[in-house]
Amino acid sequence: MPLKVSEVAELAGISVRTLHHYDEIGLLTPEEVTGAGYRLYTDGNLETLQQILFFKELGFPLKQIKEIMSSPSFDRQEALELHRKLLLEKRRQLDKRIATITKTIQHTRGEIQMSNKEKFEGFDFSHNPYEKEARKRWGDEAVDKANAKVGSLSKDEQAAWGEAMNAIYSKLASLRGNSPESDESQAAIKEWYDFLNRMGQYSPEAFRGLGQMYVDDERFTRNIDQFGEGLAVFMRDAMAVYADRHRE
Repeated sequence: MPLKVSEVAELAGISVRTLHHYDEIGLLTPEEVTGAGYRLYTDGNLETLQQILFFKELGFPLKQIKEIMSSPSFDRQEALELHRKLLLEKRRQLDKRIATITKTIQHTRGEIQMSNKEKFEGFDFSHNPYEKEARKRWGDEAVDKANAKVGSLSKDEQAAWGEAMNAIYSKLASLRGNSPESDESQAAIKEWYDFLNRMGQYSPEAFRGLGQMYVDDERFTRNIDQFGEGLAVFMRDAMAVYADRHRE
């Protein structure tokens, strides 16, 4: 039997307003809407909702969740296995922090002595393990390889590389009002593809994934859009067109 929106909200522990929002943005559309306007959710809808909530638990924004789950390459079983792996890692980190808190309580009571190093065990904000796994999932290991290669260059070589990169960004920024499919846009984005492949190894599909990251990761967006508002989105779209036209 399909469930009404209020029943789904109670079952999942979220608000009716949240479900309405998911429907409005096309993230979770109920199987049926009655003539009276009641949303009805099937078991398939509930499985999708569960997947959405798993992604949210790991800190993914709704926009990114929608793009991931609507991708033709999305595999629910693979995603569940990745969720499990990441949640186990999260539990490991929490267990460490709980142990540190317990020791701290004993320390303040005078029951034990803690070293300064022990006071901060379990706290590591230097990287996001979920983002790292997501990067691997979308084939962006080339990003890390390219970064390592840049790090091996001399200061003069790095400066020249940076100037060349900025020149391409500036050219693309001047074209961002054009269609990403235009010959001029595709010629410029090919320069970017060729440039990246001098530093790493990008297949057209990995190139597409990198473009998606420009929009999904606000740090990329912020840096790229310094050359012009909306450049990250334009590059994402142009890179997707390029990947479609150059499938291996």
